Amino acid sequence: MEWSVGLLACLVGLLPMGSSARTKRDTTGNLVNTEVHSAPAQRWSMQVPAEVSAAAGEAAVLPCTFTHPHRHYDGPLTAIWRAGEAYAGPQVFRCAAARGSELCQTALSLHGRFRLLGNPRRNDLSLRVERLALADDGRYFCRVEFAGDVHDRYESRHGVRLRVTAAPRIVNLSVLPGPAHAFRALCTAEGEPPPALEWSGPALGNGSAAVPAPGEGHGHQVTAELPALAHDGRYTCTASNSLGRAEASVYLFRFHGAPGAPALALPLGALGLKAFLLLGILAARAAARRRLEHPVAQDTPPWPQAQESNYENLSQMSPRDPPAATCVP
Repeated sequence: MEWSVGLLACLVGLLPMGSSARTKRDTTGNLVNTEVHSAPAQRWSMQVPAEVSAAAGEAAVLPCTFTHPHRHYDGPLTAIWRAGEAYAGPQVFRCAAARGSELCQTALSLHGRFRLLGNPRRNDLSLRVERLALADDGRYFCRVEFAGDVHDRYESRHGVRLRVTAAPRIVNLSVLPGPAHAFRALCTAEGEPPPALEWSGPALGNGSAAVPAPGEGHGHQVTAELPALAHDGRYTCTASNSLGRAEASVYLFRFHGAPGAPALALPLGALGLKAFLLLGILAARAAARRRLEHPVAQDTPPWPQAQESNYENLSQMSPRDPPAATCVP
């Protein structure tokens, strides 16, 4: 009985202590959180967005901010941006700031299109990319280096994805010889999202789907083949995506020579009419050259040659002509 009373007294005595401890723990927790937010973070970290999207020809900003374990740092520092791969990718931008200076002097800017917008002294490495091209599409990684200890440097591991969008553009259109004196056409276009290609032409109708060329197309480019051009006329390749469409045409004409000779096809693109006119001029010159090499025989006698000397003309004068005047001293 005494043991039970003693145990009950212990339990009752613990209740106020538990309540007091809980209150103290809550208060301490609030104080700790305030200190964490008000004091500088005692570790390296970088904050970048997952993706930035911009159109080709425009500019894009790649945000990047960081924290470091120093309460205050005003020594030399270097800011670096890489493309493609963290730690090993090629550098596209690099600048360095001297001790106590907020000016980061640019040492590298690929093609002069990369410019630092942020202030590394204020933990900001944001970068601006001018005149975007489809080749700029990819992942970029920011890095900061403090002079001194090898551990005083940090680089984002996942980076920020730069997505460059573009309306379709046809970069190549060609006609190539195929088997049995036939011809085939190739169309290559680029864009982001990658465009869909369609062919239309004689006996094809509108919206005829193209056949992807084996081993063709990479990155933002797509190539499609029209396997057989069976009829003369105009063949049009159309490229389209969510941002627009583009088209280009090629003209096919067959010139048949002697019986049994293979047909000659003349593909005409954007400069097709000029090429056709040039072919006519060359043919006319060739015909004129043949006429000069094989002149036509004439029945009329040739024109008499003019005399080379006046004295010879005087000696051949007719007796009826009056004598020439003479000067006697």
